[in-house]
Amino acid sequence: MSFEYMFFDEALRDRFVQFASARGVASTVRPDVITGFVVELPDGLDDTEQDVFEAEYDALMDEQMRLAEGDAELVSHAVAGVTVTLSDGTTRAIRIPPPIARRLFEHFTAEEVHEIATAIALSVEHPIDGPLCRKPPR
Repeated sequence: MSFEYMFFDEALRDRFVQFASARGVASTVRPDVITGFVVELPDGLDDTEQDVFEAEYDALMDEQMRLAEGDAELVSHAVAGVTVTLSDGTTRAIRIPPPIARRLFEHFTAEEVHEIATAIALSVEHPIDGPLCRKPPR
């Protein structure tokens, strides 16, 4: 089994390949079928080596995200959303600006973000007129 890493930027892809090469790990690069590139590292990496590569990849993906957020053409099409379930059982998609969504998902799981957004939506649906310490209606 090999390890595959997805890249959308050639310079970041090349930095990862150089990172692997500097550690004596051969890699292969191929175009992705949709867009970008896949860098493949061989199996047999021990856990410590794999952790080093994961940390480098995460750092490069953070840089990729910053590059993407700085691209006016790309950002104009960016959107993030969370689905919430209202008290009557209907669902709605809530738009969240991508930089805020990124910060949320850095600190919370998808399930936790859903719970937070649903709690906010239910609070808007059933506003509290009075002290917040009062129990909400069921």
